[in-house]
Amino acid sequence: MKNIIIASTSTVHGSGYLEYILTELKVFFKNTKTILFIPYARPSGISHNDYTAIAKKAFNKIDINVKGIHEFKNPKEAIKNAEGIFTGGGNTFVLISQLYKNNLITTLKETVQNGTPYLGTSAGSNICGLTIKNTNDMPIVYPPSFNALGLVPFNINPHYLDPDTNSTHMGETRDTRIKEFHYYNTQPVIGLREGSWLHVNNNSITLKGKLSARVFEYNKPPYEIDSGTQLNQLN
Repeated sequence: MKNIIIASTSTVHGSGYLEYILTELKVFFKNTKTILFIPYARPSGISHNDYTAIAKKAFNKIDINVKGIHEFKNPKEAIKNAEGIFTGGGNTFVLISQLYKNNLITTLKETVQNGTPYLGTSAGSNICGLTIKNTNDMPIVYPPSFNALGLVPFNINPHYLDPDTNSTHMGETRDTRIKEFHYYNTQPVIGLREGSWLHVNNNSITLKGKLSARVFEYNKPPYEIDSGTQLNQLN
């Protein structure tokens, strides 16, 4: 039975790390004393130890301990034995490269599918989709594959931004980029705005948070869904 939170971000404007979602996480991880943190995405090149310290400080507020996967001699066993798992944001290419390098993709997928609570933010959310092709990150490393965990039947675009009609910027919008993606690919894409998340409870997938999300389906106009909407029909 899958129990997953796929969040657009770890930090919303004006709040601390995970602060906007801590109340939700206290309930989500209610049976978890220690969370296994996967810091592989390394935002801004931060070390695994320093990144783990940030996560630990946030979870201390809800009386949950955090231990980084890099602290274990056997990361596969660490995942299998975890009470709960959190994969933080950063660079998705770096994250998935490290997961493949350590041969952890299958183990992580099977562990989450078997019911271990999983939280992903940003890059940690990207890997929940079918592929990482809708990440906003630069490909600073070359992963063995763009295929991800496939825990949901679509791709995620975290930090989704609406086109700014007043902007003088002439670069492509997120909508344009996803339209380009659908020229070569057919899977749906969910544009998650900051402060929004998806809660996967077994086969139920529900949008949570205060904002709507934007859904992009192949050969269809993009459309909005309100918080509380289920996405089980997407495939």
